[in-house]
Amino acid sequence: MSGKRKRVVLTIKDKLDIIKKLEDGGSSKQLAVIYGIGETTVRDIRKNKEKIITYASSSDSTSLLAKRKSMKPSMYEELDRAMLEWFNQQRAKGNPVSGPICAKRAEFFFYALGMDGDFNPSAGWLTRFKQRHSIREINIRNERLIGDETAVEDFCNNFRDFIERENLQPEQIYNADETGLFWKCLPSRTSVIKGKCTVPGHKSIEERVTVMCCANATGLHKLKLCVVGKAKKPHSFKSTDTSNLPVSYFSQKGAWMDLSIFRQWFDKIFVPQVREHLRSKGLQEKAVLLLDNSPTHPNENVLRSDDGQIFAKYLPPNVASLIQPSDQGVIATLKRYYRAGLLQNNLEEGNDLKSFWKKLTLLDALYEIAVAWNLVKPVTISRAWKKILPAIEEKEGLDFDEEDISVAAVATILQHTKGLENVTTENIEKWLDVDSTEPGYEVLTDSEIIRRAQGQTDESSENEEEETELIPEKHINHAAALQWTENLLDYLEQQGDMILPDRLVVRKLRATIRNKQKMTNSSQ
Repeated sequence: MSGKRKRVVLTIKDKLDIIKKLEDGGSSKQLAVIYGIGETTVRDIRKNKEKIITYASSSDSTSLLAKRKSMKPSMYEELDRAMLEWFNQQRAKGNPVSGPICAKRAEFFFYALGMDGDFNPSAGWLTRFKQRHSIREINIRNERLIGDETAVEDFCNNFRDFIERENLQPEQIYNADETGLFWKCLPSRTSVIKGKCTVPGHKSIEERVTVMCCANATGLHKLKLCVVGKAKKPHSFKSTDTSNLPVSYFSQKGAWMDLSIFRQWFDKIFVPQVREHLRSKGLQEKAVLLLDNSPTHPNENVLRSDDGQIFAKYLPPNVASLIQPSDQGVIATLKRYYRAGLLQNNLEEGNDLKSFWKKLTLLDALYEIAVAWNLVKPVTISRAWKKILPAIEEKEGLDFDEEDISVAAVATILQHTKGLENVTTENIEKWLDVDSTEPGYEVLTDSEIIRRAQGQTDESSENEEEETELIPEKHINHAAALQWTENLLDYLEQQGDMILPDRLVVRKLRATIRNKQKMTNSSQ
């Protein structure tokens, strides 16, 4: 008879490792043997996966998670959730936070939440709050009021020492950043309204998605844009397979980036694509992803490949806005290319502005933003790293100013756009920068923090998404696709001004569809 198994108490880091192994196909039985625990414990970890990940994502210390063995709740759980949400937002924005400020906010939330009893936000309470969430340092300086060039210099020096110790080349150093995009926003002769079209006689509708761009310091590896929309399957996608989109598409009821989406993107998209790129360059499969302190970015404990060779590192809150590479012209250039592309498409299709706006779908916008990302040149990205990595060699013969989309270039397109011929330069500039300060994460008001801490959700957003998903999909078979291709070829043959490459592309597409049809028929 075997002896009684010794009781093993796992750390939070152990539980994170088990979750990752389960997601990669590991069995409960095997993991139970490896960690010396019962299968029931493994199943409980699987059941509480989101809770464990959320806890680890909000922690501020890798070493503490490797020691902590429980997610000890606060006596006042609602207050704890509200304070953590508020603190993460303050950290992301670089707002000044201190012990007394935290105590004052805790007292405010306690009474705003309608909690019973007496509450004393003492130094002991603050210490326990920090311990529960593995927060090493509560004090945050104001990056907007303190243009902390000394802090910038200190971080840059430390980061250069770090990449030298890790033996990382610029090809192995990445940055990602989110931004809000009003994809259906068009210029007006009078003003620009965020996310709204101001075409006379047409109803204003706000359309917003979150876009995240990611590239390495050389600008030679640009990952697919990550886009977060409201619906899982928007109407415009119809039968489109989301895996075939020109962007990596995720959904969230408010179209915001969140911890879960970011983690999925890191594990399933970032790590595999970076490995593939580095292999193609003959480099060691090792890389660092530099991030700011957005509330939607999980802790470094969570953002790490299985072998620990691809991992995240964070910019200090008081320097992020000053040196974040994607903020140094990359996102602005991306958006300018996108908006200029929309106008050019309208011009080429000969539409009036009202009909163009009416027909513009999210699927159209995703293709256009992907084209815009392709147009952002490596030199734009590499020069955005100059404050952090001044040693990156500049490519000769490329001028940053020449590759940007100027207001004058946009004005030229507008001169030929019916209804917008007389838009002023000032309004063009406002339109191009209409969402320049739009964050990729949801900024909550005090009342919204309170509602979320109490577990209340926005039911209208959820219902809206459910309605969108009830739209039936239209299935197109191979025979129908082949017939349309034949018709398109006949049309091209009849057009004397059509060049040969156009016909060759369609012929190649026809051959592909024929092969798919043969494979389907042979398997039946």
